[in-house]
Amino acid sequence: MSYFTKATFLTSAPSIDFLSESDGMEVAFAGRSNAGKSSALNRLTRQKGLARTSKTPGRTQLINMFELDEERRLVDLPGYGYAKVPLEMKLKWQKSLGEYLQQRKCLKGLVVLMDIRHPLKDLDQNLINWAVEVNLPVLILLTKADKLKAGKRKAQTLMVREASMAFCGDVTVHSFSSLSGIGVSELEQVLFKWFGLERQLKGDTDISG
Repeated sequence: MSYFTKATFLTSAPSIDFLSESDGMEVAFAGRSNAGKSSALNRLTRQKGLARTSKTPGRTQLINMFELDEERRLVDLPGYGYAKVPLEMKLKWQKSLGEYLQQRKCLKGLVVLMDIRHPLKDLDQNLINWAVEVNLPVLILLTKADKLKAGKRKAQTLMVREASMAFCGDVTVHSFSSLSGIGVSELEQVLFKWFGLERQLKGDTDISG
């Protein structure tokens, strides 16, 4: 059983002002609208309905927080970029996203999700550049990898890895599929490291906190 199956919904907040202060640790999932953040969280936690998913871009409008234990949390951030919503609402979401990333002191790492067929758009690169500037480790998760055949998937992943070297920071790249399970173990390993749980990589799944 994976440690991440223990995830439970904690809270939803329209902005950082509605989140309680904490000395714990958080890892945030961010990406363009419809990049697959909620699906990735559901696959990671083995819970189909933990994070709400939709084929409609812009479904995630709030900062959604999930608790793993008393000290560790996963965070589903509002999608950025394209969404068929009023401009005022889109700007509000983007403001919430920016405030969380810039002000949340317990943030230990950022998972940036991108459709493997359309990686490294301008907004993705801007987000990664910001994270690198504040020494925040980044995992680029190339989602919907099942849409490509193995050869093309490998080529795309290698291309993004080479491109990510230009960020000059702690940036890791893995392909991922919430449907087939590609990249789930790699995602878990990165999260264990960020949460200070490297010992779990040896097969110990009993975490007391």
